[in-house]
Parts: sequence; C-alpha cells; structure tokens
Amino acid sequence: MQRSRTSVKVRLGLKLGKSLGLGLGLSVGGIVLSNAAYAEETMTSESEVEVINVKGTYFNDYKVGDASGAMRANVSLLETSQAVTVIPETIIDEQLATTLGEVLNNDASLSPGSKQRNREVFSSRGFELSSSTGYLRDGHQHWSHYQQPIETLSRVEVIKGPSSILYGQSAPGGLINMVTKQPTASRLLEVSADTDQYGSTRFMLDAGGEITEDTGYRAVLVKQDVNFDREYQNGETRERDRFLGSLVLEHKINDSLIVNAYYDCTNDKAGLDTGAWLDEDANVISNRNTINDFSWAFTDIHVENKGVKLTYFMNPEWQVKVGYNEQSFERQRFESSPRLPSDYEIGNSYTSNPYDRSDDWQFKTAFIDINGEVSFGGIEHNILIGANALDYYYGQLIERGDSITYTVGQPEPAKPDLNFNNDETLSTTEYDYYGVYFQDLMTFNDQWQVAIGGRFDKQSREGADNESLLPKVGVLYHPAENSTVYVNYSEGFEPQSSETIEDELDQNFGMELDATTSKQVELGAKWEVSDRLLVSGALFNIEKTGTLISEQLLNDPLYTTVTTQSGKQTHQGVELAAQGAVTDKWFVMTSMMYLDAEYEKDENFEGNTPVDAPKWSASLWSRYEVTEKLALNAGIFYQGERYADNANTVLKDAYSRVDIGATYRTDIMGKQVDVRLNVENVFDTDYLVGGGINNVTIGDGATARIEFKTSL
Repeated sequence: MQRSRTSVKVRLGLKLGKSLGLGLGLSVGGIVLSNAAYAEETMTSESEVEVINVKGTYFNDYKVGDASGAMRANVSLLETSQAVTVIPETIIDEQLATTLGEVLNNDASLSPGSKQRNREVFSSRGFELSSSTGYLRDGHQHWSHYQQPIETLSRVEVIKGPSSILYGQSAPGGLINMVTKQPTASRLLEVSADTDQYGSTRFMLDAGGEITEDTGYRAVLVKQDVNFDREYQNGETRERDRFLGSLVLEHKINDSLIVNAYYDCTNDKAGLDTGAWLDEDANVISNRNTINDFSWAFTDIHVENKGVKLTYFMNPEWQVKVGYNEQSFERQRFESSPRLPSDYEIGNSYTSNPYDRSDDWQFKTAFIDINGEVSFGGIEHNILIGANALDYYYGQLIERGDSITYTVGQPEPAKPDLNFNNDETLSTTEYDYYGVYFQDLMTFNDQWQVAIGGRFDKQSREGADNESLLPKVGVLYHPAENSTVYVNYSEGFEPQSSETIEDELDQNFGMELDATTSKQVELGAKWEVSDRLLVSGALFNIEKTGTLISEQLLNDPLYTTVTTQSGKQTHQGVELAAQGAVTDKWFVMTSMMYLDAEYEKDENFEGNTPVDAPKWSASLWSRYEVTEKLALNAGIFYQGERYADNANTVLKDAYSRVDIGATYRTDIMGKQVDVRLNVENVFDTDYLVGGGINNVTIGDGATARIEFKTSL
C-alpha cells in the first residue's frame, strides 16, 4: 500500500529520535517533519519497500507557526489578525541570553529603556510596558519588576498593539507573553556552563522525563555570578549573585483530565547602578565606567511563583482550562540614591539621599477558559469564553537617612546605619479586578475569516473604581493557503489613579474619570514563503486618549485650573519581519520598524516625542551551517536617535551593535558536547542604550562568552 510522504517523514523522524536518544533525536526528527528536509524515496513494485535519503541538520529551525498568547489558544499565525513575533528557544540559546532584554533585542518593535536597580524596562511601538500589566507568563498577568529567569522559557511571544480584550488593563503597545518549558515525554538531562572575560559564570541543569507512565516533570537549576565592567567610586566591581530553581509536574489523571503544577524560586542580589548622567549634548558626565552610586548600595530580591492548571477535554472539539497562580515578590533595596545637580561638571560635588526600603508585592491570578469548535449556518466557529481575575497587594517599609555630599576623588562615605524595620507605619495598596471575555474566529470558506470579541472589565480600588467595555474585530483574507492579508481594530485601557478630580480649586472638581483608553487600526500581511520561512508586514495607527490635561485659569475668581481628559498620544508606523530558513543552510530572524510617535495633545509635552521611541530600529540575527556540526552566527542591532527626556532637549545618538558567534558539536569521552563562543559588540562601539538624563544605561563594550553544554 502506498504511504503518504508525510507519514514516511513522521516514521523516519521517530526512528531517528530513538536511535540518537537523549532528546537530540527528537529534535532532529521534528526538523525532518516540520522543516521539509530534503527527501528522496523510491518504491519497488514487488516489495513496496521505501528507501529514503535525508539531508538533516543538528541545529534547530527559527520559524514558529503559532502563538498561544494572542488568541489564548495555539492558533496559527496565519489565522491571527494581529502582528505577533515569536522568539524561539533556539535563538535564546544561540545568543547565550541571560536577561529578557537580550531576548527582546530580536524584535525591532521593542526598544530598551532604563536598566537601573537591576531590572529592565521596555517600550513596544513606543509605549512603555508597565511591570504590573505589560507581561504575561503562560497567559497569567505577571509582576515583572525584576530580571526574568529566562532559563525556564521555551519561547517569548511579542503581542503587538492593545490586547486588553483577553487580559485586561495593559499598555497600548502590546504584551510580552513568556511561555515556560514543560515536562518532556522522553528523558532529558542537559548541563551547561558559561563564562566571560570578566570572570562571570553561569551553571545550568535542565532535566525532564517521566516519573511514572502518566506523570512527567521538568526541572531547571541555575547558579549565576556576574561581574560588571562598570566600577564604583572606590574601585570595587559591581557584582550580581543569582539562584533559580524551577519544577513543573504534569499528571494525566485519565484520558480527559490533565493537571499541571509548578513552583519556581529566584534569589537575586546585586550592587546598584542607577545609570549614568547626561549633559545637554547627550554626553556622559564623568567616566563612562564609573558608577555614581556607592558600593554599599544593593538590591536583594526573592521571588516565588506557584500555581496549578487543569485541562479537561470534554470531547475532541471542546476543552476547559482552569488556572491559578500566586506570585510573591519581596525586595530589600538599600540605596545611596545619588542626585544629578543642575549644570553638573566633572569635579563638582553631588548629593546622595540614602534609605533602606522593603517592598512586598503579592500577585494572585486566576482564569477559566472554555474553548472549542462548532459549525452552524455553514460557518465554522472557533469560540473562546472565559474570565480572569487579579488580587493585588503591595506593602512598603522605609527608613531614610541624612543627605550625603560627595565630591569625586574623595574617600567613599561609610554605609549609614539604616534599617527598614524601624519604620512603624506600613504603607499599603490593594485592589482587585476581574474580566469576562468572548472571542469567535469564524471561518466562512478557504479565503475569508472574521474574528470578533469583547470584554467587560471591573476594577475595585479605593478611590479609583473603574469599568470598561471593549470590542475587537479582525478580518482575514487568504489569497492562497500560505498567505494572509488582515485588518483589525482593537482597544485597550489603563485605569486612572483616582476616580474623580480631587483638586477643590479645579473647575471640574469631583468630575468622574474614565480609564485611559487606546485604539488601534492595523493592516498587515503574512506569507509562508515555504514551510520554513515566514515573512510579515504591518501598518498601524495607535491613539491613546483620556490622559489628564490641566490648564491655568488666570481671571477666574473661584478656580485656579480646569482639568479635562483631553490628552492624546498618537503612534503610527510600519513593521517588516522575516523568520526562518532562507536556504537549507542559512537561517535568519530579522525585523525593522519605522515609528512616528507624538504627544498630539498634552499639558507639558505637546508636539514632542516620548522617551526612547526611535523613528528607525532594526535587528538581524542569522545562522549559517558550515557543516552538520559547525554553525556560524552574526547579528546587528540598530536603534535610531532617541530622546532622553519628554521635553526633547537631549537627543541620544543612533547606534549599531554587531555580534558574532559560533557553535561546534563534538564528542568528548563518548558524550556529545556543544561548544559555543559569542562576542557581543565585536567592534567595541561606544553607545547609550535606554534611560533618561539621570539614569541612562551605558552599552557594554566588547564581551566574549564561551559555553559548554552536554547531554548526560
């Protein structure tokens, strides 16, 4: 009997997987299946035996065909009426990335912001992502006030534009969904170690497999010590000490019910570097390698995430997912808190205002999704009905010390005797919100699809209650099976800090405030040039409205100001991207964005451009496979001119950073070993990354890192 070519590839991939073992074979088998590897088959008329010659590769592909975050289900990107970028684990590993920022460099729509206090800030399409509402982890809202443990991630999804319909309050630029590694069916045990020329080290264990026939696990352990190239005033090196432990268990109760439970813990202690200072010409004041904070300033973070997810398959077409997550974020921050004086010049003194502070954030999230397919009226419907909720708590203790005046060259001041436990007043903030949502992806025929949806959202917060009702509409046209042209309209919202105007001397005192809203119209196209290459483009227009504008009243006998919600911010742009295999040996992930961002109507910044919103940005990461065991990488990351302040008085220069790398696979004592060498900023270019006048991040100089990884 004649077998289909697809079934032959599946059988061959499984056979290769068994023969090579230890997870490598499964990836090769997957490549044979999903990457359309070259195959040639012949059939003898007498025995019907198939003979197949395969040209394979030891390396994984760049292309990803679906995303779970944009539609809250694993929907093909060709059926998603929204721009989405998926950065796979392959690229994360190739770049030896240790922070989320290093991963997000691969999407030009994201621009880096400040890195002060051992955390990272990003903007998407020119809008800053909030640490409380801009990030998801496996679909849960995730508190991201720290550097994320990316060693637990299988991929990162960048969802462009307002996405409040499915997730609630969020910035207009989009969301970052971090998808975690899950238990494996086959045995996995990988160990790796990497280091750089500064003596930084990272050791990692990644293990998975079956505990019993119906129970699998995935465990990750990381120990990292970082030595930075910038030094304190006394010559001491800034250091970072991080530990990560993660465990995921998945148990199949029966054919219809699966339970997934997880726990991870991050301890991250680092010296503080709140960034460099700029003068009016965007030149760094003082030595580029000198930190203005004192060596005794530090931040010590302890984060725990724990949760459970149940998946129930009602029938082959319908399933129910229920998830619950608790995130505990505790931080001590002992600050020297240097302040940039006006007209500061090298040799001048500056003031530091030290304090010891304790922060306690508690995030509790839950969701229920009912998802399935049904056909009626000659139309196929992919329906999602769901609800999600967040319970938020924040508590703060702080003790402040006396100001310190310091002049460069003097001995560093002694660490003040401060302890946040001396604060007897606990400052707290609490609120909760919930939302219910509906989405229907309707397929009329092979060419036309329409996605509609809506959300009702309610926030309960003392002095800032809020309700929102949001629509979403997308129309998709498929001129061919491998291409899509789409247009969408979506909305987002961000609650105000209070529910009314509270200034009694304002003409609109007591007026109820609506949430700040955003609206996007996006026209895009996606084309699978082959099974291994996806190209896409999008035109977008985002308007953010409802910010407060106060105007002075000069001749009014009763009021001094009038405040309205007439603020408006408009971001327009175009994005182009390609991701996958250009040839059998050459792979690329590349993107570019042109952005015109403006405060169209604003009390203070009308006509100006937001901080760190470049007109032009681009990124390229590529791999060329010289042999089956040797691959070379090269990348370039470009950020155009960006303002360091909303007043647009300080303009940072554009920069291009070039990275190179190579991977060689060999056998040592019977074990397969990958040796990885990367050089970041190979030309040692001086550049400024994100941040403002008093907290700009200095780009790292040429940095070489080497990694050894093996499967046991």
